[in-house]
Amino acid sequence: MTDHQNTKIVATVGPACNSYEGLGDLIEAGVDVFRLNFSHGNHADHKQVVDHVVKLNKEKGSHVSLLADLQGPKLRVGKMEGEGLELEQGQIVTFTNTECIGNAERVYMSYPQFAQDVTVGERVLVDDGTLVFEVVDTNGQDTVRLKALYAGTLKSNKGVNLPNTKISLPSLTEKDLEDLAYILTIPEINWIALSFVRQAKDCKELRQHIDRAGHQAKIISKIEKPEAIENIDKIIKHSNGIMVARGDLGIEMPMERLPLIQKEIIKKCIQRARPVIVATQMMDSMITNPGPTRAEVTDVANAVLDGTDAVMLSGETSVGRHPTLVVKWMNSIIDEAEKVYEIGTKRPKANAKSGTFVSDVITSAAAWAAQNVGARAITGMTRTGYTAFKLSSFRPSSKIYIFSDLPDILNTLNLCWGVRGYYYDGFKSTDDTVKDVTNILKENGHVQPGDMIVNTGSMPLEKRGRVNMMKITEVE
Repeated sequence: MTDHQNTKIVATVGPACNSYEGLGDLIEAGVDVFRLNFSHGNHADHKQVVDHVVKLNKEKGSHVSLLADLQGPKLRVGKMEGEGLELEQGQIVTFTNTECIGNAERVYMSYPQFAQDVTVGERVLVDDGTLVFEVVDTNGQDTVRLKALYAGTLKSNKGVNLPNTKISLPSLTEKDLEDLAYILTIPEINWIALSFVRQAKDCKELRQHIDRAGHQAKIISKIEKPEAIENIDKIIKHSNGIMVARGDLGIEMPMERLPLIQKEIIKKCIQRARPVIVATQMMDSMITNPGPTRAEVTDVANAVLDGTDAVMLSGETSVGRHPTLVVKWMNSIIDEAEKVYEIGTKRPKANAKSGTFVSDVITSAAAWAAQNVGARAITGMTRTGYTAFKLSSFRPSSKIYIFSDLPDILNTLNLCWGVRGYYYDGFKSTDDTVKDVTNILKENGHVQPGDMIVNTGSMPLEKRGRVNMMKITEVE
């Protein structure tokens, strides 16, 4: 077995790849996480994908992770007459929350509180920002008059973005709550992504639902609103992971700010030991084409060089013509970028006030020691994933191998930068476990005689406590 790449690949499942064979091909091509997009498909479709992935993981001895992505509060205009409304620059259009077929007089907007929440002068973007309106006035109840800032065609059912508006919609809609209730009946789901997060309380609300259900899923907050950027530190603190969702974020914020926002969020996530995904339009041209553009290759490589845990494919794998080929392309770009990868941010430092201070010191020392002795591997034992998240956040040059007797934890950790998991339940003594782990790595071709391994663990072993031990082993 060859050494693995560190940056992970998230692939969205859809009609182009949702068969057992299609999913198997994507795993072979290098997919680490499958994303189930609850904006599309029904519950039975998603459950079948889960069943396929569970079976494939058993067959292949893999730990591919499952991420359920909630739709969130999607705002849309309603159905329009004919091919849509042709707008001239400066034309006034009235949006209403009363359902109707849209025309030059009135257009239905699927957001009941629209008239209460907007104020004069705010911008309203429709159809991915193709149309830009300015609020002229609102009656505060059910109608808003807008001025078209540019000419264009307002078509049926197009999405609406409100970059300047503090919207009063809950982050979990009725549809989300129905989907979430279903997701929480599936124990194999490892991550739940929350769309349009605005503040930390959105994450806390989702956490309450997960905890009440007794589920082990971890939360990924999708950053796609200006309000989220303002509250990013608290959102990262109360999330288990972050997604830089550049689609809506690039509509709601000046697009030229995106690259620096992406870099800053990745830095903050590394400091907090939170895995981070860069998403949207990474290989968009490959929805139809058999190869990426030069700009897309550069985009993926730059995300890798920024230090992201994972890069994500959306339409490229869900509805694209070449789902397996696009994963292979992404893998080759990652491989090339990682040849020169050097972390562009300071390693996280242990906080003396933290309840995990001793463990943080040990994991930090392990990454430092591995670098100094030229270790081939760093190993960790975990039941919560904590050791893996911390080791990953140091972005060491050594490979990270995590051992656990909980398959769900190993699958969850498959999202994390550099982490590969092995099932292991032979926790007898520290010496025996170190020997077992070394033999597993040797048998799988990860280390050879003479290589150095930095082992981390907890003593006494039978207590299965937090990491408090580091040992350097030379492979015999």
